[in-house]
Amino acid sequence: MDIGVALPTMATGYSREVHHSWCAGIDAGPFSSISCGERITYRNPEMMTTLASAASLTERVRVFVNLVVAPMHPPALVAKELATLEMLSEGRVTLGVGVGGREHDYRAMESSYERRHSRLDIAVAEIRSILAGSGPFEGADPVGPDVVGGREMEVLAGAMGPKGLGRAARWADGVSGFSLTADGTEIAEAAEAARRAWSIAGREDPPRLVSGCFYVLGVEEPQETLRRFTYDYLEIFGRGAARTLSEDAPVWNEERLATVLGEAAEAGIDEFILVPGTVDPACLDATTSFCVSSLAP
Repeated sequence: MDIGVALPTMATGYSREVHHSWCAGIDAGPFSSISCGERITYRNPEMMTTLASAASLTERVRVFVNLVVAPMHPPALVAKELATLEMLSEGRVTLGVGVGGREHDYRAMESSYERRHSRLDIAVAEIRSILAGSGPFEGADPVGPDVVGGREMEVLAGAMGPKGLGRAARWADGVSGFSLTADGTEIAEAAEAARRAWSIAGREDPPRLVSGCFYVLGVEEPQETLRRFTYDYLEIFGRGAARTLSEDAPVWNEERLATVLGEAAEAGIDEFILVPGTVDPACLDATTSFCVSSLAP
């Protein structure tokens, strides 16, 4: 199983210095990808701009857009951003797409929250068509730059539940999931649900399965650091829910990290994304040391 590390863009204190040090450390480490997610009404930097910089500052790891809330954006703009990432990374981009769960972001983008699931289906088809060289409308010039090598970009769906997975199985290459509780049973059930949806859709190849969780490692008071981060990130869904989930945030030491990675591998997950709840470089150092020792033959 591959292990990717997200940039700590959602944590307090993200800066140019933090960005450069984490990009360098992730690229130099035993990791498969560098990534970040999208929120608008939050403290994080803009996703595509951040990943464009990461693409230029790294040489090896895949640049994982995890994930763009496609119904909020014009498909032609997303396609142009992705083609630019492909150029800057020389063909290392994986695309994650989803509908998001925060109406405030849609309102801030002056985009409708209605029919977002069907609009995602349409947006993915348009983005793929544009990346393949078609114009965004009849008579329009193509949207550049050209995709490196003319390759077809891998698209993963941030889908949950039978309906969402059923839709995704028609157009996605796999699923990018997440477990707030880092629970092995939950991860395994989500993986099996994706495989079942692909089978029902008549797909010959199984879905690529990605999961992930929040974590903190190697810093002072790691449990409290993770608790504060999780609460801040989830507060938009209500203080009660945020408090409950933050108190249960489980991955704040090596033993707990080893457990979730082992359970994810056993569930057949292809790649697990570690999403840090701190910008402290000690977290990345500890993660690198842990993964080097764990992955050693």
